[in-house]
Amino acid sequence: MASTSVAAAEVKAQTTQAEEPVKVVRHQEVGHKSLLQSDALYQYILETSVYPREPEPMKELREVTAKHPWNLMTTSADEGQFLGLLLKLINAKNTMEIGVYTGYSLLSTALALPDDGKILAMDINRENYDIGLPIIEKAGVAHKIDFREGPALPVPDELLKNEDMHGSFDFVFVDADKDNYLNYHKRLIDLVKVGGLIAYDNTLWDGSVVAPPDAPLRKYVRYYRDFVMELNKALAVDPRIEISQIPVGDGVTLCRRVY
Repeated sequence: MASTSVAAAEVKAQTTQAEEPVKVVRHQEVGHKSLLQSDALYQYILETSVYPREPEPMKELREVTAKHPWNLMTTSADEGQFLGLLLKLINAKNTMEIGVYTGYSLLSTALALPDDGKILAMDINRENYDIGLPIIEKAGVAHKIDFREGPALPVPDELLKNEDMHGSFDFVFVDADKDNYLNYHKRLIDLVKVGGLIAYDNTLWDGSVVAPPDAPLRKYVRYYRDFVMELNKALAVDPRIEISQIPVGDGVTLCRRVY
């Protein structure tokens, strides 16, 4: 299941000696997970570079997802655009996605892949995926997707039993249970090809990775923060990969396998 971002609206008062308190309202955009401090700047990015180029099926799915009570679990539009371009840059063909929700990032991937491209997609909740499936089918890319409902860890375990699957994936996107991120990494590093990419989502976890120990955090944010930080430390010293942690969405860490 894709993880919920803590992108709920917050109001902060900024006060100087010469001015009255000024309220700064956090961005209300569904799927907003930007760490930018300026909401106006984020809106500029969306309206100038993202929404005008957003494929119609992705726009439709974004709007449908906005009506879902768990809509903050969706991938943001700017991150979806980033992933689609990235997949084209590396000429990805065989991919995996762990954590699907309604399928916004999955649709971005499917649209970016060639017609014979494949996505092995996993989520514990088929019902959420079924929300986006009619739009995915209408977009003509459903044939690229092999959806598996249930816990994701057993799937790479099974794949690893087949030597032919080792190094067979060009790209893997992980946006699921944060407490298993390291367990996923231990398996995925052998499934992605040398030169291939693994992308871990939410690696800045709403900025909580730098919050002081006594910071007032939501329970689930505090719980998963330690797992995210553990992953970040492990990736930083893993000699098998080159990494880049990018502050798009809620933080995405790209890992390129070097051996």
